[in-house]
Amino acid sequence: MDLFLWITIGFIIIGFVVVTSMKKGMESKLAFITASMEDEESSTKAKSIIWWIVSATAWGIVSMILIVWWFHNHFG
Repeated sequence: MDLFLWITIGFIIIGFVVVTSMKKGMESKLAFITASMEDEESSTKAKSIIWWIVSATAWGIVSMILIVWWFHNHFG
């Protein structure tokens, strides 16, 4: 197997570990936000949850692009 495949697999695995390890913290932030809606701290926590969702989505899109790119280079 080539280096590009290992980089792709490593990116996917490391990203999955990071996203799943941060999931519990995001759930507790969401519980805090729903408990106290008018707090200034809840606004900061909401922004961190939004950025977590954006970064997880970007990670997923980049992972799919890397897989398609590898298949295109390997079988194309």
